[in-house]
This record gives sequence, C-alpha cells and structure tokens, in this order.
Amino acid sequence: MIDSQQASEALADINDIVRRVRQSRIYYLNSLIMVLWGLLVLAGNIATWLWPRYGGYIWITVDIAGVIGLFAISVFTYSRMGVRTFDVRMLVTFLLFFAFGYFCSNVLGHFTPRQQGTFWPIYFMLFYTIAGLWVGYAFVAIGTGITVLTLIGYFYIGEAFPLWMALVNGGGLIFGGLWMRRS
Repeated sequence: MIDSQQASEALADINDIVRRVRQSRIYYLNSLIMVLWGLLVLAGNIATWLWPRYGGYIWITVDIAGVIGLFAISVFTYSRMGVRTFDVRMLVTFLLFFAFGYFCSNVLGHFTPRQQGTFWPIYFMLFYTIAGLWVGYAFVAIGTGITVLTLIGYFYIGEAFPLWMALVNGGGLIFGGLWMRRS
C-alpha cells in the first residue's frame, strides 16, 4: 500500500515522463522537417545568387518541394510512429500562410528582391518562435537567432546577401534540426 503523498509523487513522475516523451517526439519530427527545409532554403538561396533573374521561379519550386517533402515525412513517420504530421488542415495552413505572405510582400508592400529575401525568413521564424512558447524553447532560440542574423545581413551584407541567407537561414535550420535531434 502507498499513501496519498507517494501516489501523488508517482503521478507527478509519470506526468513528467509523458511530457518529456511528447517533447522528444515533437523535436524528432520537427528536426526532420527543419533539415528538409534547411537544405531546400540553402539550395534556393545559392540558386538565387547564381541566377537572380529566376528568383521567383526558384522560390516557387523550393516551396512546392518543401510541401511535397512534408507529405513524404508524414508518410514515413506515420508508418514508424503512428503520428501523422501532414493532413488537409496542414495543407490549408500552408496555403493560407503563403497567400498571406504573398499578399503582404507583393500586393501591399511591393518588396524588392532583397526585402523579399528578408521578409520570408522573418515571417517563417515568427511562427517558429510562437510555436516554441508552447512546445519547446529550442524553437524560440532558433527563430530569434535566425531573425536577428537575417536583419544583420539585410543591413550590413552587400551583394552576397543571398549567400549570407543560405548560411544563416538554410544552415540555421539544418543546425537547429540536428540540435533538436539531440534534445
């Protein structure tokens, strides 16, 4: 027999284990997603630097490849873990996310390519940072770190800005994804 204090402590231990397992699963799944997007963003920024005239097409291709990659990760992880990470709600979320970003940067703002290259990473990192307030502070650190480095690049890096963003945004996501795998 255990008394109520011991039962309470045992339940607290169980709740702590459940919280850590949940966070571990979230970090694992998101690490895959971050590495995927990091590689795509790295390639997109390098391609934009090499062929700036085709930047719009490059980023549309990167975004489509990213959504297809998310679907593939969802299929892969569902068969292994029984957790679906991509469904119709996620697709609608991405469509709304991209539509709002496009509207703000192209219709309301008429951003230059450099401003576009700054807006989109900051816009993405806003959601990483907000999510981190609920699911883990690694997201907050990654989101604020990439945002600060993006702004430094915008104000202080010249013609090599797309290369800076390949390192900061693409490399930052890859590094953050690998870091989350260890957490």
